[in-house]
This record gives sequence, structure tokens and C-alpha cells, in this order.
Amino acid sequence: MKIEPLTCALGAEITHLQVSEAITNDDLAAEIKALLLTHKVLFLRDQQLDDTQHAAVARLFGELEDHPLASSVEGEPGIIHIYKTPDNPPDRYENGWHTDATWRENPPMGAVLRCVECPPVGGDTMWANMEWAYERLPEHIKNDIDDLRARHSIEAVFMAAKPIEERLAMKQRFPDPEHPVVRTHPETGHKSLFVNGFTTHFTNYHNPRRVRYGQDWTMGATDLLRYLTSQAAIPEYQVRWRWTPDAIAIWDNRCTQHYAVMDYPACHRKMHRATIVGDRPF
Repeated sequence: MKIEPLTCALGAEITHLQVSEAITNDDLAAEIKALLLTHKVLFLRDQQLDDTQHAAVARLFGELEDHPLASSVEGEPGIIHIYKTPDNPPDRYENGWHTDATWRENPPMGAVLRCVECPPVGGDTMWANMEWAYERLPEHIKNDIDDLRARHSIEAVFMAAKPIEERLAMKQRFPDPEHPVVRTHPETGHKSLFVNGFTTHFTNYHNPRRVRYGQDWTMGATDLLRYLTSQAAIPEYQVRWRWTPDAIAIWDNRCTQHYAVMDYPACHRKMHRATIVGDRPF
């Protein structure tokens, strides 16, 4: 097994390995888990996996969960198929920086994404290191946000274009959770910036330390949230992966954001994904 870091910030490509070997090799599984904590995103090409093996690899990291807007494949709970075809072009919903499902009380720990078919060029995915995004903030910003908390919403993003009945029903099913703006990784203890495209507002910004008049609250909080969410877009924090058939990516959702680049024309792009149950951020 060979490990090659792809950028200074995050991401490593593993070669000379079929990741399915880790399903029955506890030592190898432990090594891959340790590499994920170090590099935050792992990439492998030419992986011969079916959906059952794909799910088994993902379960090395924890139990799998379903997505409320995407049905799992029959016979393999936790695996969803994300297909784009010439008749079903990119819907532009994924091309924004985000941490998966922070609108859950317990957002996913991570995911394993496998490419089945992809455009000849385009359709890359990017990841950002949100630990660096936090560590490299100005000290006065870090001091100001360490105790901040924020709401995250599925209603305001994926459900915004739905009929009001569907939108309200989904919000009742997934009430907007409150998460810390600065999250502590449960395994490494490292802090990361934990706001993204699902974050709607701070919940404890309005206090005498920050607010003198109304504009301090409305503009101050809005400008700060906009500034924090923009940090994922800094190139020095990123890695960009070009897909090929049978390539996979494994990422730690607790300390990264990602962005599906929608630069490709109407064509076939078939991805299979397993999402791993996570814990409550603190």
C-alpha cells in the first residue's frame, strides 16, 4: 500500500490496494481509519466493488443511514444511487460548499462515494479542511465565535422549492438543530469551523458583549456568518479530485466540507454513495 498526499491541506491517494480487503482484515481496517483521521479524505482508483462490498467498506467506520430525499437501493440499506443522464441534467443543487446533513441532530460521520460512470471531463468534487479554516482565522474572530451556536435547516435549502405542505412536513420531521459554530472532533480533539450552506443564523449572538443597537445584531451577525461560511472557498484549504470509473472517495464529514462541481453538460454521471451515522457535535 502506498499513500501519496495530494495537497498540503488534506487528501491522500492510496494505491496498490483493493479496499475491500479491509472487510476481513482488522489490521488493515484500523490502518485505513487512522489514515482518514490524518488526511481527512482518502482516494482510491480502480476499486472493484459491488453495492454489498461498498456498504461493507463503509460499515468499517460505523452503521449506515438513509437520506430522506433519496431512497436506498433495494436489498442494501444505506446505499443510494445518484444518477444524472442526458434527460436528467445536473440540477445545480450540489454545487455549493457544505458539510453533509448538518440539519440532523447527529450529522453523518462521513461517507464513501464510488464512481460508476462519469463525464469524460468535468464533474470533479472538491473538499476543504475546516480545521485549517478555524485555525487560521484572526485571533479576535476565534475569540468571538468559540461560544457561538447556530441553526441548520433542510427546509431552507433542499425543501425551499417544494410545495409548502411538503416543506413543513419535512421540517416537522427534521426540526432545525442547533450546533456549535466551532466543533471539536470526537476522536482527535481538534477544533474545526462548523458552519456551511445549511446554516441559517446564530442563536446566541444577541447579548450585551456584541450588540449595542439593532444594526449590530442584524448586520453584525449576518456579516460574520457570511465571512465564516466563505472560508471553505479558500484554495489553500482545498483538494480537487477528478473522477474515473471505479474510483472512490472516503471522507470525514466532521471536519470537512465538499463541493460537487457542476461544470459538465447533460451526460451520464452515475455515483453510488454510502453515508455513515455520526454523533452529536460538541
